[in-house]
Amino acid sequence: MQWRQKVAETLSAHFGCDVALHRVDPVGGGSINRTYRLSTSHGQFFAKVNSFSAYPDMFQKEARGLNMLLEADTIAVPKPLTIGAAGDQAFLLMPYIESAKQRDDFWPLFGQQLAQLHQRTHSTFGLDHDNYIGSLVQNNTPHERWCDFFIHQRLEPQLKMARDNGKADVSVSQAFSRLFYQLDDFFPAEPPALLHGDLWSGNYLAGQRGEPVVIDPAVYFGHREMDLGMTRLFGGFHPEFYYAYDMGYPLEKGWKKRVDICNLYPLMVHVNLFGGGYLSEVKSVLRGF
Repeated sequence: MQWRQKVAETLSAHFGCDVALHRVDPVGGGSINRTYRLSTSHGQFFAKVNSFSAYPDMFQKEARGLNMLLEADTIAVPKPLTIGAAGDQAFLLMPYIESAKQRDDFWPLFGQQLAQLHQRTHSTFGLDHDNYIGSLVQNNTPHERWCDFFIHQRLEPQLKMARDNGKADVSVSQAFSRLFYQLDDFFPAEPPALLHGDLWSGNYLAGQRGEPVVIDPAVYFGHREMDLGMTRLFGGFHPEFYYAYDMGYPLEKGWKKRVDICNLYPLMVHVNLFGGGYLSEVKSVLRGF
């Protein structure tokens, strides 16, 4: 593949020495990126590869998000090393993380660290640039009020996309309109928190020492219950995680009810990406509210 030669050249330029690429092994990945373990003369690396024409700035945005989490210095994330392209193949290179067995305090530590991350705040909800959630553009235009941001930058764009593509009908739009009318006092007032943004069970692992490591972020400053909602979307994390989080950054009463509303955003993302039964889950949440 053309990108393999370019990877070796890019790593050589990054480290300032000749790096020979000895072996490329596919690693299980998602529908957007192809992922590989690279064995080189300079160690092991992890490569994400996708179409430059389809996603011209995806890896730049992902690297910016990873660096924001690194700068927060609360929870481990892989450090982006360098980005490159060869023809239509874009790639992001990072150190390869050899996953180990979870340490005994993995879940309490994970909860404590996420609580610390969420105490990194900003003056507004949003971000100074848009990024991606999955393969979809994530709008981050800043707002001073959480409900305004949640409606206009999260739910409305996904609802419009679903309507435009025939995946949602007028009854769904009407149900969302009723929700928007009631949201103003629904969430407790809290400062914007630095979020991972896509914190489901597929986006964490145990590092070389068994510590929590998060990957594939979709960062922005939002209401912290958005991250907690994502952790509960596909089965939930261990109870010790939530207990430790609450001890480190106490949650407001009723948060478990509110996360269903938070999860309307990732559910609508799934409607637009995959269709299928996700719309029925959206309707169920709207009916419950």
